[in-house]
Amino acid sequence: MPPSTITEPKQPATETGWRHARRGNSLSEVFASIKVPPADASFWRKLMAFWGPGLLVAVGYMDPGNWATDLAGGARYGYTLLSVVLLSNLFAMLLQHLAAKLGIVTGRDLAQACRDHYVRPISLMLWALCEIAIAACDLAEVIGSAIALKLLFGLPLAWGVVFTTLDVLVVLYFQNKGFRIIESIVAGLIVLIFGCFLYEIIASHPDWLALGKGLVPRLEVVTNPQMLYVAIGILGATVMPHNLYLHSSIVQTRAFPQDEAGKRSAIKFATIDSTVALFLAFFVNAAILVTAAAAFHGKGHEDVADIADAHKLLTPVLGAGAASALFAIALLASGQNSTLTGTLAGQIVMEGFLDLKLKPWVRRLITRLIAVIPALIVALLYGEKGTGQLLVLSQVILSFQLSFAVVPLVLFTSSKAKMGVFVNRPWVKMVAWVVSGIIIILNVFLLWQTFFAG
Repeated sequence: MPPSTITEPKQPATETGWRHARRGNSLSEVFASIKVPPADASFWRKLMAFWGPGLLVAVGYMDPGNWATDLAGGARYGYTLLSVVLLSNLFAMLLQHLAAKLGIVTGRDLAQACRDHYVRPISLMLWALCEIAIAACDLAEVIGSAIALKLLFGLPLAWGVVFTTLDVLVVLYFQNKGFRIIESIVAGLIVLIFGCFLYEIIASHPDWLALGKGLVPRLEVVTNPQMLYVAIGILGATVMPHNLYLHSSIVQTRAFPQDEAGKRSAIKFATIDSTVALFLAFFVNAAILVTAAAAFHGKGHEDVADIADAHKLLTPVLGAGAASALFAIALLASGQNSTLTGTLAGQIVMEGFLDLKLKPWVRRLITRLIAVIPALIVALLYGEKGTGQLLVLSQVILSFQLSFAVVPLVLFTSSKAKMGVFVNRPWVKMVAWVVSGIIIILNVFLLWQTFFAG
């Protein structure tokens, strides 16, 4: 196959492994728009230049879809499932590292890589599945934000759903001002979420010894069917397929040198960025579970799994006046953060799989309406209970799609023809396939339990 005609440094070592040559840049309006320091710059200057994409990725690991599973885990089983939250985040760190490496080395995001590797029917099938997953993810974000607006301001759910469409205009406006602006907004909202849950943990007075023990995996998690079901739900809600597409694209907003040394440096700092950011996400997920464990477990509220019920009970149970308000504020920040990154992921998937270029406002409007319309219909017809069930369904849909993103990612980054000298080392390849296998098996089990178990 002839080398790519893109007027950038050629990558013959990585182009030979693809069915099609690379046809364009991911997120072309912000591609390589952020300068990075020269090779002799200090470690911290380089890190700050690459700092940001990891925060956008971390948002997907603390979105409203995670809240219900973390609340249920803490309320029913205390601190026991903390080990599952930790394990899920470790899985995520590995997969996000691979996603960043794919984008940096090949110059393709995961959607473009699938388009350039598979025959068109398979590529289109993967695109359709991915669009369904993004719609499901958007659904969780829209519903979470709408619930938060109702809890804080008494806004009817239907109006809250409509209000969330404003992020279409927000993303469009700020992306035109530069990608760093979006990263800064996301960082600010993450700090807000972090601060809210720091207060929740302090106010809930957790059992620190039991909390520490909860971080150690127990056999009971596997042998107890009810506990295993919640544990799989936590895993399914934590590792999000759209994040792999998102990360493989946004790492390319940095203008790093397109030689081996430049790419190695970019992979190193992008991995540090995403790993640290995912530790923040781990804290938030763990804090939700810990707060639920301290406030509800063993106090007659073990059946709490609904966000609205948790909000209602936090103040009377904890006796801390700000607990409920901060819980709702964190939920709103989480929902708005997730809509920003979800909209970007929708753009990346549509352009990557279909090579389809639409005006930015049209792309974002399509992506948002796919999620808003079903959420609005359910809110109008069934109210809060219906939207809560829709939130759970969205996580099941995400679980189903996850393997269709993870397997191609591990396959591509393990290919010498595609990655050249950056191919996964044998031990990384082995761990990645084991993690993929665990995720697939557990999510198949989750789907079976949801639709077929007694």
